[in-house]
Amino acid sequence: MILTASRIGGCFLVIFFLTCWTWGAVPLQAQQVDIEAKSITVTDFRGKSITLEKPASRIVCLIESALSGLYMLGAGEMVVGVSTSAYQDGTVQYYRKLDPRFRAGAIPTPGNWDFINIEKVMELRPDLVVIWSHQEEAIRALEEHRIPVFAVFIKSFDDVFKEVNALGALTGCDERAAALINYTKTELRSLEEKISCKIKPVSVYFMWAQGDLETSGRPSTVQELIALAGGTNVAESIDQEHVVVNIERILKWNPEVILMWPDPWRRPRDIADNTVWKSVRAVRDSRVYQLPDIFSCDMWTLKFLYALKLAASLIHPEILPDMDPGAERTRMFYEFYRTPL
Repeated sequence: MILTASRIGGCFLVIFFLTCWTWGAVPLQAQQVDIEAKSITVTDFRGKSITLEKPASRIVCLIESALSGLYMLGAGEMVVGVSTSAYQDGTVQYYRKLDPRFRAGAIPTPGNWDFINIEKVMELRPDLVVIWSHQEEAIRALEEHRIPVFAVFIKSFDDVFKEVNALGALTGCDERAAALINYTKTELRSLEEKISCKIKPVSVYFMWAQGDLETSGRPSTVQELIALAGGTNVAESIDQEHVVVNIERILKWNPEVILMWPDPWRRPRDIADNTVWKSVRAVRDSRVYQLPDIFSCDMWTLKFLYALKLAASLIHPEILPDMDPGAERTRMFYEFYRTPL
């Protein structure tokens, strides 16, 4: 039985921007441990309580970003099924270094973010399934079979902390989750102190890989990323996470920087050589930049920190003048995965 869900545009519709960023405790109503029964209870992104009698040992994770989090927690060996996207070019090369089973293609793929084969999931005998919360039909089918489901919907960077905290509890990796979150927040505070000294925000147009005219408005992690990096999203007045605009609007915005999402088929030079974009200030000033591969800059994992540091160094070069992107990624990956990858 194949279950489908409607496709969500732009990398799963991240739809919320925190106008006031705080680095306090993660608001995870979620995590509770029953001392007497040793059971674990967390609240997922549906607001539903999930209880396990003991830490999960067989996990089917059909969200690639959550899978990345499980390997950060040191819970990769518990994974018995993954999303098909984990085997995509540009992503699988990293998982092959984290887990030899990927090199052999030995981890089954019973679905991904828009379909799930329930029979194949059942064959893997999971004690926990991690999927997107919009996959309601699949969730109902799994829960009817008494399989615990942790449903995810990332709307902000704080939601990333919430997910890591909850997955840490469900896998018995609480201490590692706390260490990961503490490291990320410490790095964020340090960056925030540098950015607070900036002279003025720089106007930024964010360009998704789906097309030159596809961007994100106010309720999005893109908005959050740009603001924390010391920029102003030119599309912030648009109340949509993923929106298609016309070139006339962009010409009117006249952004100082264009920041492109990773795309192996399109580079900054392609924008610079396009006569339609010639009059845009970012093109005239040669300030069209592109983030590297999606795995490294995944804004739905703690690696949003790397995307943020890169964006800050491009928007305000004076903030991190000595940052070596390659060395920074190696250092950060070692902190996240305990290996330089």
